[in-house]
Amino acid sequence: MQATDFKTLLNYIEKCNTAHLHKDFLPFRANDQIIGWVKPEFINTLYQYGIFKADDQINTLPPTISLESLGQKIIQDKLVQTMHELFDVYPSPHAKPIGQIDRAVLPSLGFIGTGVHLNGLVKDGDDTYLWVAKRSPHKRLDPGKLDHIVAGGIPAGHTHQSALAKEAEEEANIPHQLIIQAQYTSMVTYSMIRPEGLRRDVLYCYDLWLPQDFIPTPNDGEVVGFELMKIEDVYRRVCDTNDFKFNINLVLIDLFLRLGVISAKSANAQMLKIGLRGKLFP
Repeated sequence: MQATDFKTLLNYIEKCNTAHLHKDFLPFRANDQIIGWVKPEFINTLYQYGIFKADDQINTLPPTISLESLGQKIIQDKLVQTMHELFDVYPSPHAKPIGQIDRAVLPSLGFIGTGVHLNGLVKDGDDTYLWVAKRSPHKRLDPGKLDHIVAGGIPAGHTHQSALAKEAEEEANIPHQLIIQAQYTSMVTYSMIRPEGLRRDVLYCYDLWLPQDFIPTPNDGEVVGFELMKIEDVYRRVCDTNDFKFNINLVLIDLFLRLGVISAKSANAQMLKIGLRGKLFP
């Protein structure tokens, strides 16, 4: 790995870890747990919906108000545009959900968002290839960027395994008998400031070795097409351009380390590996 490549890859990670929770945000509590981090200027708006400052000065959702109804009020007042999809609300990655809320509201309240990403890999002799998708130009977030063959948020009521199967069929027409062979490999986490708000994301990463004769096809309009690229060319595309969606770069760095495209033994590689588990909490 060249020094310039390392600098670029580390920069991708740093750009996904721009949030300073204690410095720039206030904790938000529900069900006796800190579940979110909110911009101070947005707290006054939340007071209008019944949020109150408890004796310990932590902004708290009263038990008489559900998370889902709070999200509905925020959307009804046109503070956020609905995404018509509920997500589970998790205090931490391995905790049980304590409620549900419209996906679009997660960044405004600094709640953890979960997603699943699939590396669709193909082996041809000694060469390894990766299926790369191009996002629709009509996507609300990151239109036209390069993406994984399958990637998406985890809707309420789904595990990352069931969400992967759902997304695989919807986005790339990957049949059930293939997707059940996908192997969970790692978790990527980060906290960052985005135009839509505070993203505290947990990405569950999978690898799937696909047959050479399998051709993915767009199914739900999320992407406009797929391209099979040699893994070394994907690496150069990541290092030399900004073509991939921001968090795809992180999942690909994880893949490069796992496949040996980046030697995992160097000190720089260890820095990248540590950086892929960014802080979700102060």
